Amino acid sequence: MVEERKRVPRGRLGGIARLLLVVAALGVLVSLGTWQMQRLQWKEGLLTAIAERRTAPPVSLKEIETMAAAGDDIDYRTVRVSGVYDHGKERHFFATHEGRTGYYVFTPLILDDGRALFVNRGFVPFEKKDASTRPEGQVAGTVTVNGLARPRLLEKPSSLVPDNDIAKNIFYWKDLDAMADAAGIATERIVPFFVDADASGNPGGLPTGGVTQFDLPNNHLQYALTWYGLAAALVAVSGVYLYRRRRQPTRENSAPHV
Repeated sequence: MVEERKRVPRGRLGGIARLLLVVAALGVLVSLGTWQMQRLQWKEGLLTAIAERRTAPPVSLKEIETMAAAGDDIDYRTVRVSGVYDHGKERHFFATHEGRTGYYVFTPLILDDGRALFVNRGFVPFEKKDASTRPEGQVAGTVTVNGLARPRLLEKPSSLVPDNDIAKNIFYWKDLDAMADAAGIATERIVPFFVDADASGNPGGLPTGGVTQFDLPNNHLQYALTWYGLAAALVAVSGVYLYRRRRQPTRENSAPHV
């Protein structure tokens, strides 16, 4: 007579499946929390580096170019550069500043070697977009600009960002090549990054400099605590479930005896 194979009760199979599911979910939650803690360390290091760069003595444009060519991060590094503004070729980037809608004015600064560096001179309100409404701020002759180096964007940051309106001279993302092309400046003459001018006053008060934003979000600790909290809740709920299952009488014990 062939011996019958022992079968694992369905209830036990279901219990094993639930256990594996809980273990897998717990592993995912803990991994996400740990990943957010790693992101927290990275973000805190970045913020510290930015703070140090912002307060460092300004360096020459050549030093920034050397760092950029070497692949170093030039973002928010202080720089000092001299040249002559070509006001007739300024480009306008849609922006808000202190609750007002308007534009950042990006003007090519022509250097001694003939190259052009686009400088974000600062903010002008919507009604001051036309340079003829702020003639005092169109400074002539050689100027020295102190500011922060800002890297170029190679592509639109998001599909939600509108396309640049070249015809109306309104930019929604900082496309350096498009700015240069619209201004009639050859690509090979362009310094491959921007400079945000500091808050030094301009004649007539416009553009308002010093508009660089530093409010980088840092919510990684909150996210980490959320994931770890969910993991702890999963452990607690699973523990209560197992405790109640063990206290629940089995069908065999609870069935009436004949």
